[in-house]
Amino acid sequence: MSNDNEVEVVVDKEKQDASNIKLERKEGEPTPAFKGASWAALLIGVTSYLIGLFNASMQLNEKGYYFAILIFGLYAAVSLQKAVRDKDEGIPVTSIYYGISWLALIISISLMAIGLYNAGSIVLSEKGFYAMAFVLSLFAAITVQKNIRDTQRARER
Repeated sequence: MSNDNEVEVVVDKEKQDASNIKLERKEGEPTPAFKGASWAALLIGVTSYLIGLFNASMQLNEKGYYFAILIFGLYAAVSLQKAVRDKDEGIPVTSIYYGISWLALIISISLMAIGLYNAGSIVLSEKGFYAMAFVLSLFAAITVQKNIRDTQRARER
């Protein structure tokens, strides 16, 4: 019987030692807090924007317009971030892709601004809400993509 108790004690001690092991962060890898904050900002921005659209009293085609701008803007922002970073790190990026990435982001922001400016059915406070949720979502998407790339690069080293 005493052997069984000794084995249990050894197993419990091994479990305790394993739980005390801290995962070491690689050089250049973002902290878990920064990764979490970036994901939270993205989720908050996109969710707020979508909840606002769902509850808006605008026509369905208007809701579709603002939804399409959000998706287009998110893609354009991530694509531009990748192109800029690739170019900075010496990874070949064609000038046409680089230019299209910039153009797509500028167009998405312009479409959002023009749409909000011309929206007669939306009160000013709602316009500000959509603009802020849009900007937060774009910024957070860039940050999340950067964190993913930094983590991948740090672990490859």
